[in-house]
Amino acid sequence: MKLIKLLVVIVAFAFVGKGEAQDLKFGHIHIQEMVNQLPDKIAADKELTTEGQKLQEQLQVMQQDLNNKFNEYIAQRDTLPDLIRATKEKEIQDYEQRINQFSQIAKTSITQKEQQLLQPIIVKVQKAIDEVGQEQGLVYIFDISSQVVVYHSEKSIDCAPLVKAKLGVQ
Repeated sequence: MKLIKLLVVIVAFAFVGKGEAQDLKFGHIHIQEMVNQLPDKIAADKELTTEGQKLQEQLQVMQQDLNNKFNEYIAQRDTLPDLIRATKEKEIQDYEQRINQFSQIAKTSITQKEQQLLQPIIVKVQKAIDEVGQEQGLVYIFDISSQVVVYHSEKSIDCAPLVKAKLGVQ
């Protein structure tokens, strides 16, 4: 069935006028590479790094506090009554769970912050790509960073310089 569909598509293109086929223009861009060079992306990365470092420092403080509590408990364990020993063990376990919970919340927070910072950049880049495509009369602009396009000829227009110009970036 797939072979029949492919054959129909090939036959259909064979009957398309040669003038129409020659007027088709395609472009390509390496979006990931270009976005990583944008000042907005660099600033967003810096902000994410700063936020991540703050959370990491807090996690280290909490971990050090847990280690201190644990070492204190180990030093006193043999001299403590059973009830106090069980209470201290429970405190240590609870604190360890809070650290794990904090770690998970911190990861989620960083992911949400990243999405919040990158969304306007992605929208801005997409708008610039759309404008370049329309201005250049392109049928498609392929993102070669996704590794989906297996071939592009020299006739394919590299849209990165045009998109960068739209974004006001060198």
